Amino acid sequence: MSLTVTIHDGLADIPAADWDATGAGRNPFTTRRFLLALEQSGSVGKGTGWQPAHLCARQDEVLRGVAPCYAKTNSQGEYIFDHAWADAFQRAGGRYYPKLQCAVPFTPVTGPRLIAPEAEVRRALLAAMMQICRQNGLSGAHVTFCEPDEVADGEAAGFLARKSQQFHWLNDGYASYDDFLAQLSSRKRKDLRKERARAQGFGGTIRQLRGDEILPEHWDAFWRFYQDTGARKWGRPYLTRAFFDLLHQTMRDDCLLVLAERDGQPIAGALNLIGPEAIYGRYWGAIEDHPFLHFELCYHQAIDFAIAHGLSRVEAGAQGEHKLARGYLPVATHSLHWLADPGFHGAVADYLDREGEAMEEQIAVLRDWGPFRRGEPS
Repeated sequence: MSLTVTIHDGLADIPAADWDATGAGRNPFTTRRFLLALEQSGSVGKGTGWQPAHLCARQDEVLRGVAPCYAKTNSQGEYIFDHAWADAFQRAGGRYYPKLQCAVPFTPVTGPRLIAPEAEVRRALLAAMMQICRQNGLSGAHVTFCEPDEVADGEAAGFLARKSQQFHWLNDGYASYDDFLAQLSSRKRKDLRKERARAQGFGGTIRQLRGDEILPEHWDAFWRFYQDTGARKWGRPYLTRAFFDLLHQTMRDDCLLVLAERDGQPIAGALNLIGPEAIYGRYWGAIEDHPFLHFELCYHQAIDFAIAHGLSRVEAGAQGEHKLARGYLPVATHSLHWLADPGFHGAVADYLDREGEAMEEQIAVLRDWGPFRRGEPS
């Protein structure tokens, strides 16, 4: 196969049908409409630390594969943490930034990254990443939250595999939330019933909104929630207000907005995106504090939706061992890393060997601590 790989500083010149047809359309976060909304809203681009540098592999002018890539001048908004690597390399006299990041910005969600049906095209995308780093003095290339099948392609190309962990809720064919509760130990079952009753008794109502049910004023309310959470967690929100307007225009059918309202006014909310097989919890915020309302809007309501719509899992984002008690089990996530400096690459390889063993042990221990009755789903 004769392939040409080109770099694009934005998605505006790539037709949506061509980009999504490579396989990018099977995950809401790798669709052209989502990535383009980040660019058009100014959430990525100049001054953000995320400069688009997307790769397109073509054969005879036909787009055969893509990789959403960015030149990074920091490690913010990635959720696969390499700050210690950057510090070590710079202490040794190297320059860690800029680097090449194949990822969906601000989105710790597993999905396709080397997006092509043929292994040969995926290998060409990986080779192009390494070549770009060598030719432009970048410290290395990183492919984060990639799919397990892509790990083998990366390792064959010389990338290092890294294993991390998230908490996902898995749908074991439940017909109702009570069916799910029946699989938990008696104490955990009682705890969650009390928690939901306490949360739902905050003095208002909880609504799930999707598609045309979501109105512009709902985004105004959610923006206030998001700003509060973003300011506390990151110093400043990653996404701009314009991003949510574009999300409304192009992706509201892919959104589930869960709002808590009191006296007719939204006081808290959680935003999810919906894929063919899963619902993805993304952002949450509130302007009033009520016990357990965060857990209700972000975790229990997502489970309700997944059961009602036959989705196989709920992915609730990065970190958070508090999710374990609510039926979210630890699962492995994957990333790939290639460092241009051979000595640095070798040092990171040694570190990842040790980290990987510890991560596997941690996942096993956390699964044993889960709320399920012994012998039930794990």
